[in-house]
Amino acid sequence: MINPAPPRIKSAVLVPVFRRPDGELCVVLVRRGEGGLHGGELGFPGGKCEPADVSARATALRETHEEIGIEAGHVEILETLPPVDTLTTGYLIFPFLGRIVPPAAWRCRAGEIAEVLEIPAQELARPEARGEDIAHFPTWPAPKRISFYQIGPHRLWGASYRILQPLLPRLLAGEWRF
Repeated sequence: MINPAPPRIKSAVLVPVFRRPDGELCVVLVRRGEGGLHGGELGFPGGKCEPADVSARATALRETHEEIGIEAGHVEILETLPPVDTLTTGYLIFPFLGRIVPPAAWRCRAGEIAEVLEIPAQELARPEARGEDIAHFPTWPAPKRISFYQIGPHRLWGASYRILQPLLPRLLAGEWRF
């Protein structure tokens, strides 16, 4: 008899996007603080669904406010994106694409968010921004090839990469107005 897979931990993220005054379309990423499960990694603002959250959307908006200070009233959800499983940590992530009004200055939650990055979508679309590598984690039976976006000295990979990779061409094609 095969044991069923353990239940996935539900979480939600916001993929914040805005257009700068010069017309440049930007995707907002966070770099996590050094502690915790994803210490130092790039990703989207978000986190685990809490019992008080009425929906995954509510989780994404709450976490975005807590982590980088964007009020829910400054976010317009444009689309609910397909859920993504993590490969190493047991999470099922519900992503939401949101048009935001960026603040004059980002308010990073101390200890949790090290910095906020405003990445031009065109930069991510450059062929040299994409890469592949072999990674190994204790929960994997063998090393696996992973794809990533190289952003300065950091890599956006894993679930965040799998959320952004199919979304990026749609953003650049102008599927939504920003």
